[in-house]
Amino acid sequence: MTPKIKMTDVHKAFGPKVVLDGVTLEVAKGESLVIIGGSGTGKSVTIKCIQGLIKPDSGSIQIDGREIVGMGERELEEVNAQTGMLFQGAALFDSLNIWENVAFGLIQGKKMKRADAKEIAIEKLRQVGLSPDVAPLYPDEVSGGMKKRIGLARAIATNPELIFFDEPTTGLDPIMSDVINDLIRRCVSDLGSTSVTITHDMSSVRKIADKVAMLYKGKIIWYGPVGDIDRSGDPYVEQFINGRAEGPIQMEIRG
Repeated sequence: MTPKIKMTDVHKAFGPKVVLDGVTLEVAKGESLVIIGGSGTGKSVTIKCIQGLIKPDSGSIQIDGREIVGMGERELEEVNAQTGMLFQGAALFDSLNIWENVAFGLIQGKKMKRADAKEIAIEKLRQVGLSPDVAPLYPDEVSGGMKKRIGLARAIATNPELIFFDEPTTGLDPIMSDVINDLIRRCVSDLGSTSVTITHDMSSVRKIADKVAMLYKGKIIWYGPVGDIDRSGDPYVEQFINGRAEGPIQMEIRG
């Protein structure tokens, strides 16, 4: 079966700084891949390359067997119309109320009538545990945890085939983080979507991943089922997942 995403020997540098150094990765349809790694290891650049927001210097990226590197803008828009995204800070539009935020892709992308889009938005809010009373509020009237739920509702509003999650639990307390992880797992499963998540949060990894890939210095140094991560035998992986200061990964500490 053709993988949903296939990256082959992808390289990307910004000036002298090499960010991706030969990334090769596959994500099967319906699979949840979580990419882990420290800050600055290339996680965000990886998903931006898959989305076509950043063009790699070399290598191949295919979605459903279609090469997207060098793809024209209109074709790329067609591919991205089938994707959803939950941004790190939820990235809600302050000037739009909650249901308009959730329905943004339906109204702007799919040119749906506002009344129909509102109906879907309210249903998606219900799916993430929010009542219709929230719909007319504005982002500055709701909590951080609610913003994440609203961001998730927006990400799934168009029933996308592929969803990206960027640090979905950053800034949340442990209980709300667990709620968001449960919602992500359920929503992705209900849609039958493929998902790619980048995170530092190991509780998220264990809850939402089918497969895990660890990036270090622009390379995938470990890839496998989430159940195998605790017995990876890799000192870099073991240091990262256990949050140890001592180990082969050296953090720069600037005075």
